[in-house]
Amino acid sequence: MMNTRKLIMTIGMMLAVISFIYTPLASADVDQSSTSETGIRVGKYLSEITLEDLNGSQVTVAQSGKITVINFWATWCPPCREEMPEFNIFAQSNQQNVDFYAVNLQESNEKVSEFMNQNGYSMPILLDTNGVVAKKFQITAIPTTIIVNKHGMIKYRKSGAMTSNELEGIINSL
Repeated sequence: MMNTRKLIMTIGMMLAVISFIYTPLASADVDQSSTSETGIRVGKYLSEITLEDLNGSQVTVAQSGKITVINFWATWCPPCREEMPEFNIFAQSNQQNVDFYAVNLQESNEKVSEFMNQNGYSMPILLDTNGVVAKKFQITAIPTTIIVNKHGMIKYRKSGAMTSNELEGIINSL
């Protein structure tokens, strides 16, 4: 049982990495200048992004005066699925102090909505159906989580699954 679970997780991670390796990066969309104040890396200010949510509304993620957590994920990704229950609880219990966005990569609204409903999740979901935002942020593996402080500066970035305790620890240190 444990070996099967590890095998499934390993295959899922390999598929995630392979899918992003073979997706060309849109380097023209990424400002990698060391003199730029905005960017995609720790120490840079978050570049504003606008994506559609599951209701079809446009949502802009930008400096809000609150801590912002952006988690890139997909329904087929085993490590993503593993962290979702904790992230759902975290998003609901911290919505007064933290803007949490789970950015689904390249899946249809119908597929993501069905996944969310089947699992009883209610966290905010944004759809990056064509992968433009993932390319902009150079997401090469999922899940990837980015944490932005109240002033809009990226303070933490991690590829790989996280627990809510780990997430809370990082946020408390800001």
